[in-house]
Amino acid sequence: MRTPLGLALSFLSAIAVNWAYAREHDAVAAMPAFSARRPLRFVRLLLSNRAWLTGFGTETGGWIVYVVALRLAPIALVQAVGAAGIAVLAFASAHGRPGRLARVEKVAVVVAFAGLLLLSLSLVGSSPTDHVPEKAEVGLWIACLAGGGVLLAGSGFGLARAPALGLAAGSLFAAGDICAKLIGYRGVWLLAAVPLVACYALGTSFLQAGFQHGNALRPAGLATLATNALPIAAGFVVFGERLPHGAGATLQLAAFASLVVSGTLLAHTNR
Repeated sequence: MRTPLGLALSFLSAIAVNWAYAREHDAVAAMPAFSARRPLRFVRLLLSNRAWLTGFGTETGGWIVYVVALRLAPIALVQAVGAAGIAVLAFASAHGRPGRLARVEKVAVVVAFAGLLLLSLSLVGSSPTDHVPEKAEVGLWIACLAGGGVLLAGSGFGLARAPALGLAAGSLFAAGDICAKLIGYRGVWLLAAVPLVACYALGTSFLQAGFQHGNALRPAGLATLATNALPIAAGFVVFGERLPHGAGATLQLAAFASLVVSGTLLAHTNR
């Protein structure tokens, strides 16, 4: 019963967070261009904008629900459900008019919900588990994600500005999500709150800057893809999660693949 409840909460969290991304984008896109030399000016603009505050408050509420979901279900499954939130982002960015979505975006939405259905079927009769990771191993994983995010934001590695900032934000959010999972183990793991706050704060700043370079789907779509795909990998590599046996494993792999394909389609839209 714990795992289905955790996945239901993850889905609610995805709806809230991705709706919030669209709301934040609309507010930030209308603001003066962000300057790295005057970050406090940009922060003041954000905090004085009611629409942005509404979006950020909703995003924060969605994140709290997500943390509860992590207490109830393995991180790979929680993130797989969260990846479906990119479909919510597509609808929200179209301002509630699905007909305005490009064909590739509509296909991505269908693929995302197909992935959710496959994931639900894979859980029938299974008992997903995970275990406390090794400190050095999970610490290295978090450091690589955070460092990679900062490098992406700084150099871009040849990517356009919006995708680079979106991927950078997603990498940092992924590191923060892993920290959130660690905090649930309590004890010494509560120290993970320090990198959690740092990663979310820096990731949020990169994403808001990315919103000034085009529509919400490019930066937020890639951020959502990275935020969910990287912790899914960590679930199997670091937290010792295992696929179910037989048909359940096939369904779950197909579900993960569907959600990644959905995110990739949306992230590469040119609209």
